[in-house]
Amino acid sequence: MGTLMRIVRNEYFPAAAVLVFVVLFWTAGLFGGLSLLSKNQPPLATLTWLLFVYALAVLSPLAGLLAAFDLVRRWWRKHRRGQLRAAARTRTATKR
Repeated sequence: MGTLMRIVRNEYFPAAAVLVFVVLFWTAGLFGGLSLLSKNQPPLATLTWLLFVYALAVLSPLAGLLAAFDLVRRWWRKHRRGQLRAAARTRTATKR
C-alpha cells in the first residue's frame, strides 16, 4: 500500500496517467474502436456514441500534448535544480 501511495503522490503521476490514457485510447481505436457502427443499433445510440468518440478524438491529442509538455517541464526543472545544487556545492568547496 505504501508503494501505491508513493506512486500516486509522485509529481509525474497525473500527467503520466493522462498520457497513458491517450495512448490506450488511440491504440484501441486502431484495433477496431468503431465496431459499434457495424452492429444494428438505434440511431440515437449511434449518434451519441459518435459524438462521444468525436469529442475524445478531438480532445485527446490536446490532452496528450499538454501531458507530455508537463512531464518534460517537470523533468527539466528537477534536472536543472540538481545542476544548480551541484554547482553551488562546488563553489562552496572551492572557497575553502
